[in-house]
Amino acid sequence: MPIAVPMRHEYKYYISLLEYHLLSAALDKVLERDPNGDAENNEYAIRSLYFDTFRDSAMLDKINGVRDRDKYRIRIYDFSDKLIRMECKSKAGNLISKRSLVIPRLLAEQLMASDPTGLEQTRSGLLQDVFREMTINLLHPVVLVDYVREAYMYSAEEVRITFDKHLRTGLHSTELFNPDIPTLPPLDHDEMILEVKYNRSLPPFLRDLLCTYVQSAQNSAISKYCWCRRFEGFEI
Repeated sequence: MPIAVPMRHEYKYYISLLEYHLLSAALDKVLERDPNGDAENNEYAIRSLYFDTFRDSAMLDKINGVRDRDKYRIRIYDFSDKLIRMECKSKAGNLISKRSLVIPRLLAEQLMASDPTGLEQTRSGLLQDVFREMTINLLHPVVLVDYVREAYMYSAEEVRITFDKHLRTGLHSTELFNPDIPTLPPLDHDEMILEVKYNRSLPPFLRDLLCTYVQSAQNSAISKYCWCRRFEGFEI
């Protein structure tokens, strides 16, 4: 029987540089820093290689506002292969869930080649789904998404507040493990993206902080994946 993955709330906002500096300083005083961040700036680099089907289902489902949708990706940190995750992010309205599995580089490279050989024998539900999607819907890698993340955490309701900076795309490259590929920013003004995630309810003091420092921000259907694919020329 598959394990139920808890659904969480997720909200995204474009914020100004001033709003970022004010809110980041406030959060740093009351929340825990992400242990993955560096000592100086509480930052780390994220690189994701996103997959899509031959019908571009993930992209079109997002554009068309399909309520229930999935995205598959392989993710690494600080351009290193020490920790590689195969992930599927599922979304239903403003609720999200994520299945994640640490995989070895050899398997990552196999999946990057769209080769599902042997996955039919796996006990992992996530890899079983990857096998199905690669076999039936020709799931394959389509775009690299790079950015720098600064994150803060609060144990109650598993709150996670992140600032994602310097979004870049890999210009049609799918070389996940090559730190030297050329990348370009898909956004005109290198906008800052604020993400707020929590389980059932956001603690009132954090809601007050957000209202105080990002008064002008509106919840947006932001997708780094879609921004990068559109920049690389995706057309409906």
